Amino acid sequence: MTTTTEIQENHVTTGATVWLTGLPSAGKTTIAYELAGQLREEGHRVEVLDGDEIREFISAGLGFSREDRHTNVQRIGFVAELLARNGVTALVPVIAPYTDSRDAVRKRHEANGTPYVEVHVATPVEVCSVRDVKGLYAKQAAGELTGLTGVDDPYEEPVSPDLRIESQDQTVQESAAAVYALLSERGLA
Repeated sequence: MTTTTEIQENHVTTGATVWLTGLPSAGKTTIAYELAGQLREEGHRVEVLDGDEIREFISAGLGFSREDRHTNVQRIGFVAELLARNGVTALVPVIAPYTDSRDAVRKRHEANGTPYVEVHVATPVEVCSVRDVKGLYAKQAAGELTGLTGVDDPYEEPVSPDLRIESQDQTVQESAAAVYALLSERGLA
């Protein structure tokens, strides 16, 4: 008879945080959900920490000032690291426009020995504004919205992400496959 301890010893689950950063409508969330489905099919424990859902439930009340954006990213990073260190692959599709905020999240992971992968979904603003999934670019163009990341608010592109995806040049499946390949290469998938 196999004991619970033997099962736990024979089943090693490595979690990781996959941080997908990019402009609004870059394809971050779509890629994350595609990848999540693939990982779940293989038996991985996966959570998608959607930036919009986090803002609604964990960061309610925060605005879009630099300070509030930093606080939001740190909250998401904390939850992601907590999940990842407990064997869950946390897929995090969030804009996270500032380098120092993303670096702080990476450092939290490194301090705890938790795997962290930064993916820059480097879709050009011209493509994002055509996709305009949430109508943000149209609202900004009509003068109904200010502070749109990449248009009238900064987006600091990652200088050396673990992976850069140009989603306008490939299918969602190809983008997810590129992330999956990197995770596999690192022993995380």
